[in-house]
Amino acid sequence: MTSKPRLQPGPDHPITIKPSNDRIVVTVAGKVVADSRNALMLQEADYPPVPYIPLADVDQSLLERTETTSYCPYKGDAGYYSIPAGGSKSVDAIWEYTAPFDAVAPITNHIAFYPDRVDSVEVTRE
Repeated sequence: MTSKPRLQPGPDHPITIKPSNDRIVVTVAGKVVADSRNALMLQEADYPPVPYIPLADVDQSLLERTETTSYCPYKGDAGYYSIPAGGSKSVDAIWEYTAPFDAVAPITNHIAFYPDRVDSVEVTRE
């Protein structure tokens, strides 16, 4: 059995997490799945920033946990949710690190959305 690599953010692969000053509203099939003024923005290396929304700001009754998993050597094991109201477009639309590595611990109890698997992600500057 091989162990998964575990890497630390650093100058060659920086990761920063900052509170967002924006309101973020995510909709699928006319339903508001998330509405948050408390998101965290995770900036990893040269990737676009990703908003992580607190589970408390998500209508969890619209989500369905899937069997899909993935692994990031900087963040840990991720699990996924689908949004059944969105049909096949919204399968595995959301990911979550339930026990992220210490370097990204603030994203605990937060989820992130694939923008192309929901109908809209509206960001309002507050």
